[in-house]
Amino acid sequence: MPADESCGVTKVVDNIARLSPDLLAEACQHILTYLQGQIKGVDSGEISQRFQRAGVGLAHEALQSIIRFLLLTFRSAGKSKLSADELVLRLEEGSSKWPKASLQVVHRLWSEQGALVQTQQEAHAMLSIGQLVDIQWKLGMAVSSDTCRSLNSPYVTLLLKIAEPSGQICQKSFEMTIPQFQNFHKQVKEMAAVMETV
Repeated sequence: MPADESCGVTKVVDNIARLSPDLLAEACQHILTYLQGQIKGVDSGEISQRFQRAGVGLAHEALQSIIRFLLLTFRSAGKSKLSADELVLRLEEGSSKWPKASLQVVHRLWSEQGALVQTQQEAHAMLSIGQLVDIQWKLGMAVSSDTCRSLNSPYVTLLLKIAEPSGQICQKSFEMTIPQFQNFHKQVKEMAAVMETV
C-alpha cells in the first residue's frame, strides 16, 4: 500500500476510533442497508446529525472519508465474497490502529448481513448495462462485398458510443440494409411512444 494511501486509512481509522460501538454500528447499518438495495443512497446529513447528537464533532471531510471508506470496504467484501473473519483480517492488515470494539461491530454486522450484500452485488453486476451516450449514422453504397448479391445497394452504418458500468466509454458499430434500418427506426419510435406513457 502506498504511503499516502496508508496515511489516509490511518486518519479514517483514527476518526472511526472516536465513535462508540453503537454509533459505528448505526453508520455501518445505514451503509449496509443501502448496499442491500433497501434505500436509494447513504444520507451523510442524517449520519452527521446522529454523530452530533452523540457529542462527536467531525469535520465534513472526515465524515465523508468514513462513509466512503465503509462503503468501499463493504462493497469490496461483497464482491470478493469475504467472510466476517476475512474482512476483519483485511482491516487489521490495513491499519494496526483499529479498536477491538470497532472490529467486533464490523464482524457482527457482516456476519449477519454480508450474504445479503453479496446477493445484491451479484444482482447489480448482472443487471448493469451500459448507457447510450451518442449515436451517429451515415448512408453508404456497397461497391464490393462477399455476401451482397447486388452491388451499388445502399446501407446505413450506425456508430454507438456507450458508457459502460465501469465508467469507460466504448464504441460499437454495425451496418444495416435500408429495410433493416427502417425496421430499427420503427422500433425506436415505438419505444419512445411507450416511454412517454410511463
